[in-house]
Amino acid sequence: MAEDGLGPDSLGDDPRIRSLDERLKRAQAAENERTGADKAVANESYNLGNRVLAELLGGMIGGALIGWVLDRLFGTSPALLLTLLFLGIGVAFRNIYRISQRSK
Repeated sequence: MAEDGLGPDSLGDDPRIRSLDERLKRAQAAENERTGADKAVANESYNLGNRVLAELLGGMIGGALIGWVLDRLFGTSPALLLTLLFLGIGVAFRNIYRISQRSK
């Protein structure tokens, strides 16, 4: 059966195959536009940016809030507030660095 020359290699440059490929590509592009498949990358970047912002704000606000509460509790004016604020910022930057390393 292989001797008769019929098979995928014997098709050569058939205009019907080229036309079918072009129609398939146009249909796939139209379907991607209709379903928003091209926007998946943009959504991924947007979500990553929101996560980085949440880490940064969460670290700063969390550290400052806990430091303020402990300052009120122990009577140490700005010492614990500043210490835990900078500790929260450090932890936030560490988490942002980890996020950036994971996304590669």
